[in-house]
Amino acid sequence: MSRSTDEIEDSSAPLIEHLAELRTRLIWSVLAFVVAMVVVFSVGGIVLDFLLLPIEKTMRDLGNPNPVMQYTAPQEYFFTLIRISMVGGLMLGFPVIAYQMWRFVAPGLYRKEKDAFLPFLVASPALFLLGAAFAHYIVVPLAMAFFLGFADLPSVVSAYFSGGDTTTPTATEAGIDIVFQGKVNETLDITLKMIVAFGISFQLPVLLTLMGKAGLASAAGLRGTRKYAVVGILLLAALVTPPDVTTQVILFVVVYGLYEISIFLVARVEKTREARLRAEGLWFEDDDDDKDGADGAEDGAEDGTEDGTDKPVWDIGDGGDKKD
Repeated sequence: MSRSTDEIEDSSAPLIEHLAELRTRLIWSVLAFVVAMVVVFSVGGIVLDFLLLPIEKTMRDLGNPNPVMQYTAPQEYFFTLIRISMVGGLMLGFPVIAYQMWRFVAPGLYRKEKDAFLPFLVASPALFLLGAAFAHYIVVPLAMAFFLGFADLPSVVSAYFSGGDTTTPTATEAGIDIVFQGKVNETLDITLKMIVAFGISFQLPVLLTLMGKAGLASAAGLRGTRKYAVVGILLLAALVTPPDVTTQVILFVVVYGLYEISIFLVARVEKTREARLRAEGLWFEDDDDDKDGADGAEDGAEDGTEDGTDKPVWDIGDGGDKKD
């Protein structure tokens, strides 16, 4: 079946031209990432302070008037800023990277496919930022409060310094003071993992809706696999979150809620497709009959029947001859 020229762009270029085009797009994408990484690195200290806000607030709430973080290796702070620059550079350069990807694949798409794909290209980074913000402002503070709340968190300054004396630790009559001396890289590791985990989890509606548009997923199929989805989400929550019940429950509730939203969106996609096909006269009642017949066959298989009726599959007629 030929494609009309007003629906698809001319893409008869030989393979070598496609490879050259891919190389150009990759070069621009890598360049955008490097530039964005350098920009983030130049303000890495400010970004680090922003990422450490949840633990700073938790420490102040627990009675530490002067929160202190430390690093124990000369290169540790530098590589911490490099990690921040890589993650931040990828996020900052994503619009350019996505645009280059779009320029490479767009010539091979129908006009309707372009119109269907563009909203998801915009929704994906928006949902990632929403998930990252949710993790930074809600989940990470709860996790920090959970971990630091096990011990009485006096101020590091109060534990090690007395009054204006910066060398004499606070004297205690008996026992050992247990204080928190956080390392920058370890604390940042928890924060970044939570941000990335929730950012990726918020992509679930985009992924499942795209699969629904492509015919790879259906609302009925997603409803039928709810129990497996629950198990998978629980495993995901156990793997990507710190070992505390609070953050695991939050991640499970959020991702399962996104799964239910995805079912609703896929159902909307199916209804829209059916309405369009009916308007074009391409929708036949046989499609509904086939769907009902498949459901009946599935139910009938449990009762030893072939098509959901009362006739057993081993009925071969009179005298053992097969009926026409």
